[in-house]
Amino acid sequence: MARTEPELTDAQWAALEPLLPPQRPATGRPNNDHRQVVEAMVWLARTGAPWRDLPGQYGSWNTVASRFYRWRQQGVFDHLLAEIHRRADACGELDWLVHYVDGSVVRAHQHAAGARHAPSQQDRKRGILHPQDQALGRSRGGLTTKLHLRVEGGGRPLVILATAGQRHEVTQLEALLDGGAVIRTGADGRPGRGRPRKRPVKLAGDKGYSYPSARRLLRRRGIRSVIPTRSDQCRQPTFDRPAYRGRNRVERCVGRLKQFRRVATRYEKLAVNYLAIVKLAAALIWL
Repeated sequence: MARTEPELTDAQWAALEPLLPPQRPATGRPNNDHRQVVEAMVWLARTGAPWRDLPGQYGSWNTVASRFYRWRQQGVFDHLLAEIHRRADACGELDWLVHYVDGSVVRAHQHAAGARHAPSQQDRKRGILHPQDQALGRSRGGLTTKLHLRVEGGGRPLVILATAGQRHEVTQLEALLDGGAVIRTGADGRPGRGRPRKRPVKLAGDKGYSYPSARRLLRRRGIRSVIPTRSDQCRQPTFDRPAYRGRNRVERCVGRLKQFRRVATRYEKLAVNYLAIVKLAAALIWL
């Protein structure tokens, strides 16, 4: 039996609608409603189905695909997640005490290979950079991509990066700390002045981050490290075990993201397109 319930609840759509580009006026050729298109994107992310297999209730697959690519080029998905973070911080729902970092390997489908080496003309005009390897790595298991996450204290995604599957987690620690800047909110509820906040009090990671360079980086930024030592390193007598016990939150966040099959298996040739789908799934986790 076909699924009949909508992909988005009314509450989720009420939160998303103000963050999307304005709907085109109903003149000339009819324009598909934003909610119908967004629900089509969510359906594709949830099921992992090809674009052309989109059910007819969501309209033409070509319309959904063209709007997805246009919004990705315009940075709509980045703005969407950043604005959700800002509103959560203004309501006190973003926990800055302990943040957690981790990496997770994603198997890439064979259709994810074969991307063009140079960015498209539209991406070049907008200054959108593409990684040279398109975040695809080769191993004995085939093509893989690695997602690097930083989640806030409540276990919801704050920063998401993608690299080739063989890249070590610690190489992306600085980028994870540089991202996720949350703009402070003024008294009127709008984005206010002041330096955006991006530093937690503590940062927890597994033994894969137990390197002197990582600890120095955290120390320079005034962040307390909650990283256990490896067996070949000296033990830390001041290790914060209670804070480390919450590190399972980042692993559970990865599990929630991978409930979207288009996140659990990568089908997109371009890394920027894959990240846009992951960020859409991350926004739904916040909502």
